[in-house]
Amino acid sequence: MNTILQQSFSVSFQYPVCFTEDLFSFANTQFVDVLEKGKLVKTYFVIDSGVAETFPDLISKIKSYATHFKDRFFLCADPLIVPGGEVCKNDPKVYHQVVEATHEFGIDRHSYIVAIGGGAVLDMVGFAAAISHRGIRLVRVPTTVLSQNDSGVGVKNSINYFGKKNYLGTFTTPVAVLNDFNFLKSLDDRDWRAGIAEALKVALIKDLSFFEWLEKEAIALSKREMEPMKAQIIRCAQMHMDHIAGEDPFEFGSSRPLDFGHWAAHKLEHLSQYRVRHGEAVAIGIALDSCYSHLLGWISKEDLDRVFGVIRTLGFSLYEPELSGENLIKGLREFQEHLGGQLTIMLLEKLGKGVEVHEMDENLIQSAIQLLEEENRTVKNH
Repeated sequence: MNTILQQSFSVSFQYPVCFTEDLFSFANTQFVDVLEKGKLVKTYFVIDSGVAETFPDLISKIKSYATHFKDRFFLCADPLIVPGGEVCKNDPKVYHQVVEATHEFGIDRHSYIVAIGGGAVLDMVGFAAAISHRGIRLVRVPTTVLSQNDSGVGVKNSINYFGKKNYLGTFTTPVAVLNDFNFLKSLDDRDWRAGIAEALKVALIKDLSFFEWLEKEAIALSKREMEPMKAQIIRCAQMHMDHIAGEDPFEFGSSRPLDFGHWAAHKLEHLSQYRVRHGEAVAIGIALDSCYSHLLGWISKEDLDRVFGVIRTLGFSLYEPELSGENLIKGLREFQEHLGGQLTIMLLEKLGKGVEVHEMDENLIQSAIQLLEEENRTVKNH
């Protein structure tokens, strides 16, 4: 006899994505407002070393804030400082430190882990929180443009493994995302511009008017003007949130439209030993896939030049030596393996509208790379 019991249920997820300044000022209740109400909750902070060094009074401000709101939450231990950037995702010892802390300090599912840092630190801490006790509540405090407008607002957590980006990971929603614009003021120029690549990505595949806005504001953004940066972050975050809510948040399919430009970017990061940062690699990946779209006859040379123009005005390169050679093509196969199922790549049908394809011509990829190298050389010679 065969007996089949069919299980079916749905779970609704909600979490706020907040934008503020001076998060740990006594007058700012944004942090305590997202914690469980009516009880004193245990918290554990993990902080990006770059943020801790740049803001040497941050830990004391957090401790003072905890004292001020001592009826709402407490620190179970001193904050853990971890290396920022891909280092924290490449070295398993780092996420182990977070997991060990959950054991040592009795951090359970009713506690909160608070991650403060760039996207890599948020990824790593989110992964550690998700696998401890099957999921400890996580509050993200993104400190870079890239993490505030893209990675910090989503549901993905991960570390790198076997030399592959994001090989180990989970889909777990945060309790809240708290974006403090004050953290952005200390970023160096590379990190300031890096996150804008994700705004360009989502604009090119979803919203022509946003691309035109970026085109108009590119000089102001490159000059570190704060108001257009805030506007870009909020608009980009909203578009990412809308996509996550409306499509396939846990990526059961093999379609990932928001990964436009990313198949090459992920491999370029690895091939350069992370000398090329994620946002910089994404900008080059966008240029490559836009170029490929042009070679297919989908976007005009004029449109391609507009894309190149925005990328260059923002301060990005169009080409890095690691793009050339057979190794990049391996990235295409690894991207398919990471997604599962058939290869699905987002290209441009026109500016503001993406289209998915399920194969790419390797010779055409090489032609696109050659065109990028020539374009980059022309710009340098001028």
